[in-house]
Amino acid sequence: MALSDLLYPDNPKRKQELINLHQELLDCMSTNFHATNELVGVLNKHLGCTITPIEMRESSTVKENCEIIIQVMSEIQHQVQKIDSDMKEKLEPVLYQKLYDIKEPELEKIAIAQRVFSIILGEATSTAAMVAIKLLGSNFLTLTVSKLIGLLAAIGASVLGGVSITIIGLGLEMILHAILGAVERSQLLTAVRSYEKHLAEFKAASEKYQRAIHEVTSLVRQQVQ
Repeated sequence: MALSDLLYPDNPKRKQELINLHQELLDCMSTNFHATNELVGVLNKHLGCTITPIEMRESSTVKENCEIIIQVMSEIQHQVQKIDSDMKEKLEPVLYQKLYDIKEPELEKIAIAQRVFSIILGEATSTAAMVAIKLLGSNFLTLTVSKLIGLLAAIGASVLGGVSITIIGLGLEMILHAILGAVERSQLLTAVRSYEKHLAEFKAASEKYQRAIHEVTSLVRQQVQ
């Protein structure tokens, strides 16, 4: 009897579920890699950052690819926190508070930020200031990225974390054999169901992350046109 038949004796259609689950994860991760690189490009070009772009490694596991994107997201967090620290250090308290006042006109906030970037970078465009205000004034840092980092860590530690991202082309039996050592056979279906929950949360958080980045990059494109 095939291993998949042992796991899914009552429903042959479910044999494809694990493959589909894995493919959904890879598609979502690939989109996140692309969106992250878009933001990295903006930060490097306009805010003087030196973050290295990333790419998915087909020869690596899900966990290793999760760690790649977590590392660059953490670096983005660090850079945004540094921008905030520079603003706080170089601005009078009243001006610094204006950056986070939702009632303050955005053009005024951009003008304030541009003063600081002129000091830090020697010169600064309104685009640089606009990007900084957009990142500082939204929940991008405190909620979106932090949530996604947590979910990526959970996925990397899950039952499919040790599976190579290229194993998808080898079929269900190979995937099952690749993860069988992680849990007892009787626990595998429960683990996969738990993984589905992680994936659902990951997809929702990824959509918010991608929308936040698209908002920033769209504004940058409008500025340079």
